[in-house]
Amino acid sequence: MVDRLVTGVPLSVLELAPLQSGGSASEALRHTTEVAKRVEELGYLRLWVAEHHNMPSIASSSPAVLIAHLAARTSRIRVGSGGVMLPNHAPLVVAEQFATLEALHPGRIDLGIGRAPGTDQRTALALRRTTEGLSAEGFPQELTDLIGYFAGEVGGIMAVPGRGNEPAVWLLGSSGFSARLAGLLGLPFSFAHHFSSANTVPALDLYRRSFRPSRWLSEPYAKVAVAVICADTDERAHWLAGPSALAFLKLRTGTPEALRTPEEAAAYPYSDPERAFIDNRWADQAVGSPDTVRHQLADLLARTGADELMLTTMVYDLDDRLRSFELVTEKVSL
Repeated sequence: MVDRLVTGVPLSVLELAPLQSGGSASEALRHTTEVAKRVEELGYLRLWVAEHHNMPSIASSSPAVLIAHLAARTSRIRVGSGGVMLPNHAPLVVAEQFATLEALHPGRIDLGIGRAPGTDQRTALALRRTTEGLSAEGFPQELTDLIGYFAGEVGGIMAVPGRGNEPAVWLLGSSGFSARLAGLLGLPFSFAHHFSSANTVPALDLYRRSFRPSRWLSEPYAKVAVAVICADTDERAHWLAGPSALAFLKLRTGTPEALRTPEEAAAYPYSDPERAFIDNRWADQAVGSPDTVRHQLADLLARTGADELMLTTMVYDLDDRLRSFELVTEKVSL
């Protein structure tokens, strides 16, 4: 499987526009722009940005706006959403936004759709005036309506410039629900292994068992998003991983904050349960030297049979983020 990783599996990037402690949103978004330009130069297939709200460590709350900027600052790499959270938006609005992006940047736009709101209940209420998410019945219907706007009218309404400007539509998930739905609809599926690793293999198995050929795909296509921090040594990589681990811990305990420095993360007074939580967080991701990351990603591919890997690299310093992506292309995926 190492040979497969080296020679055959496309690599992409999930970019979260991390906010540094003491930094600004402008700086975070400028860094994301630099990442997009550099990973395009390195040959990555696509770069996606995620929709998160009320999170002090993430500046990518408006994917369509950010995608427009990133696509304009690059020329070849596919740019998309990982994802747009459909419970937060009317399908017509999403169709109009992404058809506009596709019209401006033909053949380069991906629309990744998620079922979760991507935020807390209070923020969800501010976004859509209700704390009720889309039901198991409501989400497939809204997804169908959204896709329908790209083909023509839905209920007598046309999403101009929707017709003729359909982006590549993906379904995102961290459970079996979206995996099965993606299979039934014949859509490509992206699984959030970076925060739901225990569900990865069962969900991908369900996706493949449920798959029906469609106008988009004749056979299943599964992408796995994985946290990757690659540095010259294992010790350096784990040092750089400290801020991301602490941010994840704070998010899960309901006290999200901006990304601290590696020194601040190392000095944090972790309790034994917190250290166990962090160890578990990194257990199935890829953190280390190029040799270590190569073996970790090869193992992930062996277990999942993924058709594509999407790397998310959340470290404090921009240069370390770029260096990680460079090492992966130079020494992990030769």
